[in-house]
Amino acid sequence: MFDHYKWQAVTGAQVEPFLKLINPIQGKYVAGPSTATVEWAQIPFYTTIALVRVNDTAWAPNTGPFWFLAKQGRMFMLDGSSAPIHDANEADPISVTEPKVLEYLRFFCYFVHGDEGPFLIVEDLNHPALDKSRLDDATRKVIEGALRPAAFEGKTDEGNFEASAMVLYGNALFSARFSISPNGMIEMIDDEPIAADLPVKKIKPNY
Repeated sequence: MFDHYKWQAVTGAQVEPFLKLINPIQGKYVAGPSTATVEWAQIPFYTTIALVRVNDTAWAPNTGPFWFLAKQGRMFMLDGSSAPIHDANEADPISVTEPKVLEYLRFFCYFVHGDEGPFLIVEDLNHPALDKSRLDDATRKVIEGALRPAAFEGKTDEGNFEASAMVLYGNALFSARFSISPNGMIEMIDDEPIAADLPVKKIKPNY
């Protein structure tokens, strides 16, 4: 996920001091300086905060990656709750604008989850969470007819942005509308079920 960002590796003498900021991850995983891969990317809705992902070849398969928001040595571990994102939003501080609102919506919905995992914004049939090989023809037609790019729907008198998107939550697809405030608060204001019991692949951050 987020491969469209320009990722840069943390290497050499920078690795060990960085790992000291995050180890042990979740209190039990230790990223080693000789086995870990640490990458960061600037994301468009932050000025001084970077998105960081950490993986380690010494961990058991599918343990990582783990994700963080980083600001000048302060690390916000993305743990599935909205709290670290809101904490980072106050630390930057964030200002969501019309050109950035859909990118922020995709980011927020991926890293904030419920019991069934993240709220994935799905814009076409090639999303990695959809197992196309197991879709029957009837379901494929329903999904193809419903899927569309996330869209900016305008700004309210109160200054909030509204957007619409197709959301995959667990194995169910919904048509949803969101309200996004300039300070990064997001509320799903409407949703309509489209399809359920879809064949899906696990696509989620490891919390």
